[in-house]
Amino acid sequence: MADEKVLAAQQWVNATYGSVAGYAACPENGQTGWSTMYSLTMGLQHELGISPVVANFGAGTLSAVAALGNIGIGWQTKANIVKIIRHGLFCKGYWGGDTGVVSFDSVAAASVDLMKENMGLVRDGGVVQPKVLKAILNMDAYAVLSGGDDKVRSIQQWLNGRYWTRSTCTIGPTDGHYSRDVQQALMKAIQIESGIPEDQATGNFGAGTQAALKAHSVGPGSTGIFMQLFSAACVFNEPVLTAAEDDQRTHFTDTWDSDIAGWVSGFQAFSGFSTSERTGMGDYLTWAQLLVSMGDPDRNATASDTAYTITASRGQRMHNDGYLHVGRYLNEASAGGGSKMLEEGELGDIFGAGLRVFPIFQDNGRSLSEYNSANGYTHGRLAHDQAVHFGFNRGTVIYFAVDYDATVEDMPKILEYFRGVTSGLSSKGKRYVHGVYGSRNVCAQVTQETYARYSFVSGMSWGFSGNLGFPLPSNWSFNQIKEYQVTNGTDVFSLDRDVHRAGSDNGQGDVNRAVSPAAALLTNIDQLYGLAQDYGSGDPNRLVTDYYRQARYSDYRWTQLIGDVDWDFVAYADSHGAELLAEFTDPFTGQTLGPQHLLATAAGHMIKPPLVDHTQANAGDVAGWAGDVMTFYGNWRRDSDSIASGYTYCTDYMAKIGVSSSFSFEDLIEDVDGFLLAEKLRAGKAITTALREHYEQTGGATRFQDFLSKRFDTTRSTAQDAAHYILTALDSPIINLGRVALEYEGGGIAIILSHTLPDDLLQPFCLGFAETLFARAGLEETSQTKLLANHAKLFSGSAD
Repeated sequence: MADEKVLAAQQWVNATYGSVAGYAACPENGQTGWSTMYSLTMGLQHELGISPVVANFGAGTLSAVAALGNIGIGWQTKANIVKIIRHGLFCKGYWGGDTGVVSFDSVAAASVDLMKENMGLVRDGGVVQPKVLKAILNMDAYAVLSGGDDKVRSIQQWLNGRYWTRSTCTIGPTDGHYSRDVQQALMKAIQIESGIPEDQATGNFGAGTQAALKAHSVGPGSTGIFMQLFSAACVFNEPVLTAAEDDQRTHFTDTWDSDIAGWVSGFQAFSGFSTSERTGMGDYLTWAQLLVSMGDPDRNATASDTAYTITASRGQRMHNDGYLHVGRYLNEASAGGGSKMLEEGELGDIFGAGLRVFPIFQDNGRSLSEYNSANGYTHGRLAHDQAVHFGFNRGTVIYFAVDYDATVEDMPKILEYFRGVTSGLSSKGKRYVHGVYGSRNVCAQVTQETYARYSFVSGMSWGFSGNLGFPLPSNWSFNQIKEYQVTNGTDVFSLDRDVHRAGSDNGQGDVNRAVSPAAALLTNIDQLYGLAQDYGSGDPNRLVTDYYRQARYSDYRWTQLIGDVDWDFVAYADSHGAELLAEFTDPFTGQTLGPQHLLATAAGHMIKPPLVDHTQANAGDVAGWAGDVMTFYGNWRRDSDSIASGYTYCTDYMAKIGVSSSFSFEDLIEDVDGFLLAEKLRAGKAITTALREHYEQTGGATRFQDFLSKRFDTTRSTAQDAAHYILTALDSPIINLGRVALEYEGGGIAIILSHTLPDDLLQPFCLGFAETLFARAGLEETSQTKLLANHAKLFSGSAD
């Protein structure tokens, strides 16, 4: 929607400076953007006598503004500069006053003061200093943006207020988002407080900064400025995933306390510190890991990757040096140093040396032009063929590389490429799982949008824009921190040191293994099904699901919803050596799944089949996807102050890898598989057969498409309507009570319950649920559904 004040700014600046040498006109559409700010900046340069003008507020412009002196109330040396300030304020969302008033007046000054307060600066009567004018003419936000964090904003304001007058520091955004600019501001603050001269406070992680950090460890009893800077770095690296897979957060403080101590211990574990490195202190290793993607490049590392062939001798040397994993390439021969690609027989030498291998696919991959859907599809298929050729086992993660400094603006093409990769792997039966190699941001975005199983982070490229201002992705498995030369007798070869995260991708220790990753589950269910047949009473399929419901899905809510468990069978099975399997690996995504949730969902749909009208929902749905939607609705209402749009909340947080919510990607798989399993069981198949068809044959390869087809008729509106129905219908007391309990569980008792929320707020949430399902299935949206989605996005201001 056009803003008349922004439109007036665009029309004025184009009309006034259109003929100036170097001037680039901005679009006259009433929408603020960099093009408008650049046009205003070029107008300012012309008024300052700079020619030709350029689309950049650089050091020369800043110096010329400084020569004018501070601009305060009554200043009217150049009337057009006053107009530029007013128009800039309008474009930033502040009131600029009457553009016909030639002097800088109290109205404009009041807006500048408000902006300064939002920045974290002291109100001073609205004086426009050179750096403040630069801030008026950029696109930095000084209010919390969607998804921003108030803690991060408070630190941004503190950094601005304390350091903005220093010569190498600027006024940064206060939008609640950790970014490259914020990371650089923190680094400069550390350098200044360490006594490094201002003109040498560049934000780079150089020798002087490293020495200063080694001299300023923090821990119990620490207070003061370095404790503040350390805690700021901790907040910027939130959250960390603990061993229990819960998000751990901390706070900004000038005093070491138990909260900081607990967070640091979790951070060191999450970052892959060895046992001896996990000191629980804010020591140099921890400072480095908080500030730069490589951390300390000489820290302990047990993994590696290389473009050099691993001979038996090299493998033995690597093992002796403490390496347990090595990444090798499935393709691309290189000149010199042997073959970049795995050679025939090389895997035998790797395994013989006691090493495990993780495969990498890279076809050049050093410019944006190479990243598109067609290349991704071709590479996915080629990677599959190469992995089969070398005998890699089903479920192996293959890391597809983005080996250049991909920017935020590049991400649509990068994501297009990875969607092509997943399509290519799918076309070959999803034998292998895709991972991603690249900067922290590349890894996080590819994981969030294409569900990469693991991330191999190019941490040693610490200057990459995607590594500055981004925390480690939650699904990282390997972090590349240093390249060096290994001298092995007369042999010399290059090796990259990689930190391996325990409990993540463990690579492969053999090849040509026929056993399915889900073998443990299948063996367990075979035993249970046999016991159910021997039991001699009841449906063996249901008895198996009863056994798996016993621990978590058998309380009064579940018995009211889908019936009781046969506790006599549970006792019988226990007495004959049965046991609950805690987890198993999905062969098609590499995700760790929970059979208890899976089989409870299957039981619900088996006992309460879907309604004929698929736009409605029932108790069977509540046992699966609908129950997760209810709890997730509670999450949204809890967080609605920062993310008001239910559509945005769904598309950003629902069923995403590495994103904390009550409706995880694993939950969605278990919901989908449970539904499809129940379909087979109702058709008369034994649960042992149904599971094998799904996990050992091709069922899991098309799970999301099949689920959408069978449950929602492959129609977005049907999925949206079913979600809306289960969140609002009042015809079932049992479902109503369960919904209230689950929504409160997800959001706390202060939230607005879904059946009382205005429909114009609830419908975008339901559409977001539908869009998430369709995106995961890789189904394209029609022009009609895109129109509906854009209508929902208008609530969050993100429509196309």
